[in-house]
Amino acid sequence: MANPKSPFTKAQLLPQEETLEIAKQKGELFIGIPKEAYFQEKRICLTPDAVSAIVSNGHRVLMENGAGLESGFSDNEYSEAGAQLTDDTKKVFGCPVVLKVEPPTLDELELINPKTVLISALQLKTRQLKYFQTLAKKKITALAFEFIKDEDHTYPLVKALSEIAGTASILIAAELMVNAKKGNGLLFGNISGVPPIEVVVIGAGTVGEFAVRSALGLGANVKVFDSSITKLRTIQTNVGRILYTSTIQPKNLTKALRRCDVAIGAVRGHNRSPIIVTEEMVMRMKKGAVVIDVCVDMGGCFETTEMTTHDNPTVIKHNVIHYGVPNIPARYPKTASITISNIFTPYILEIAESGGLENAIRFDDGLKNGLYFYRGILTNKAVADWFDLPYSDLNLLIF
Repeated sequence: MANPKSPFTKAQLLPQEETLEIAKQKGELFIGIPKEAYFQEKRICLTPDAVSAIVSNGHRVLMENGAGLESGFSDNEYSEAGAQLTDDTKKVFGCPVVLKVEPPTLDELELINPKTVLISALQLKTRQLKYFQTLAKKKITALAFEFIKDEDHTYPLVKALSEIAGTASILIAAELMVNAKKGNGLLFGNISGVPPIEVVVIGAGTVGEFAVRSALGLGANVKVFDSSITKLRTIQTNVGRILYTSTIQPKNLTKALRRCDVAIGAVRGHNRSPIIVTEEMVMRMKKGAVVIDVCVDMGGCFETTEMTTHDNPTVIKHNVIHYGVPNIPARYPKTASITISNIFTPYILEIAESGGLENAIRFDDGLKNGLYFYRGILTNKAVADWFDLPYSDLNLLIF
């Protein structure tokens, strides 16, 4: 009995020793926040207030100059919050913990030291195999924003950014009806004596729910379509009022689209969003109607959708204005940055309190779910299936 017990006891003792060491040596976490280089990415992971909270807990934050400017936070604000600032990109990527919004490019990965902890989005569909090969070669431990779960088993970051995207989709539509070429000049707002704007929302998830809330708040008539009765029931409960809801049936949907002024596409699939609105259905829509396809990053649920950019966001097809920008929250960088920061600050403090990421994931299953690489070993089945790579169960590696 003694032999099998002894290694198990050692494994238990090791993290305890590390925890004591961290508790004595505050400032053990050294976080690097580089400037985002990705096209039109203006968000940042930590606000100055968050940096202040982390630094006051005895940790260090090294930031690249100008990293927060696009989000409305100056270098001076970060400096006063206790961050160190530098122009040396390589130095920032050389920190033991690298925190950024977009996944690093292959060039940026080369700047990261072996055995670094990388915390960022993953955006699996846009990754290349070489990205994962580099993580493996450098024995990097990597955590993806979109895989982290909270205590009620939802994905907090995905949900928060979906709330922004849903709310924003209606505000963008309101703008486009007035400012876009061929816009029909209608105003949201339920003006006395004027028929209200007709909005069709396809998809009753988080994006759909917040689009419905915004549209109702602006006085629109809203119709919601989804293939799930449960989701339709939930959206009525959450919004707190009786809505027009329907399952996705071509006859009902075509009729609603022909009458609507704004159509929001918010249906996500596993690998690709299903095409729900065909080109023929779009051809029957009103002249000057607005389509906002929020799931364009997964192919879009309108057949006529094209991916566009924040600089040139619309395409007109069949006299219908199509908005196909894939990263709507980046249009509101300050709100999105505060949201991301609110979610990540407690996680960072939890990681520090536990004595490092390795110990934190032992006690937090939601955080553990976010881990897709552990010391250069792939631990996420979704990534493994997508790229046909071997993976290991994380539980076998850390216990």
